[in-house]
Amino acid sequence: MDYGVIMAGGSGTRLWPLSRESRPKQLLPVVKGKTLLEVSYDRLRAILPAERIFVCTLEAHRDAILANLPELPRDNLLGEPEGRDTANAVGLPAAVLAARDPDAVFAITTADHVIEPVDDFQKSLLTGFDIARKHPKSLVTFGIVPTFAHTGLGYVQRGEPLDGFPGAFRVIGFREKPDKSTADKYVESRRYYWNSGMFVWRASTVLDQLRVHLPQSYAGLTKIAAAWGTNSQHATLKEVYPKLPKISVDYAIMEPASQANDSTGVEVAVVEMSVNWLDVGSWPALAETLAIDGNNNATDAQTSVLMDSDDNIIVSSDPEHLVSLVGVSDMIVVHTKDATMVMPKNESQRVKDLVGQIKAKYPGKYL
Repeated sequence: MDYGVIMAGGSGTRLWPLSRESRPKQLLPVVKGKTLLEVSYDRLRAILPAERIFVCTLEAHRDAILANLPELPRDNLLGEPEGRDTANAVGLPAAVLAARDPDAVFAITTADHVIEPVDDFQKSLLTGFDIARKHPKSLVTFGIVPTFAHTGLGYVQRGEPLDGFPGAFRVIGFREKPDKSTADKYVESRRYYWNSGMFVWRASTVLDQLRVHLPQSYAGLTKIAAAWGTNSQHATLKEVYPKLPKISVDYAIMEPASQANDSTGVEVAVVEMSVNWLDVGSWPALAETLAIDGNNNATDAQTSVLMDSDDNIIVSSDPEHLVSLVGVSDMIVVHTKDATMVMPKNESQRVKDLVGQIKAKYPGKYL
């Protein structure tokens, strides 16, 4: 049977001060009044029933996520005691689903992307399900057709077409974040995609790959799955999960599996997604979801006055607080009840460093 799993474990520190530890970016209502998590859920809900959709997140966010997705069955929220990177966040639902349904095929999707048109996303996802059902040893990823030479993303290199599946190809390899000249060559060749971080595969196939490439995680996750649904579920999860090796699914599974010398018989495929794909992981990215005025200011503030100011990003969570700018350009201004941040747009990637300094100077506050 087909299932969907939304990865919702990110903290979103690059969107501080709007995002906090108790309210990560996937719970911010930034897409036409909906949260990123709601939008991700709706994309899956159109092709899967609620009882076959799961969310993998930090246990600390359980109540907030269940409140945001009231239709989600409570048992379908898989709470990690702490983040152990994506190999384990993928392995946990694989182990739980395999114990429940030995023939489970599931999609891994993300909770921090805006993807349009949704119909094209769903069509690609259904192709991925079809491949995984007909080729049980397949690991299917999704490649976003690049619109420019992005240097902040990994790439997937496609090979020969996969017979019988339009828009699907065998994978030659995964490439790390390239420099500008290399990214230009990737885009010009039309044989490289942005690595979406989304997948479809059989639960049993993922577990087999973990057994071969990450045996410590396989052993721990198998132990957790054996206790799932029993009185020892939470104690076992809390004891075992934090000890699992912290590593991404790309490094742990996808890259080794894509190499010609892999002996497990697995085949890695990529399904093309020709969609508008926005990773809402920074203030400039979030600004693309906001209203733009005649001076190219992206604004989400109920009360604001801007004079001779252009190309700014202005966000306020306090409807009674007036944000005013005079003669300001290319700045980010974010106001919340207890914190205000101002910085040039070209320094947006330093927000994570700023949060680190705040944590050191004011432990337990403003985060």
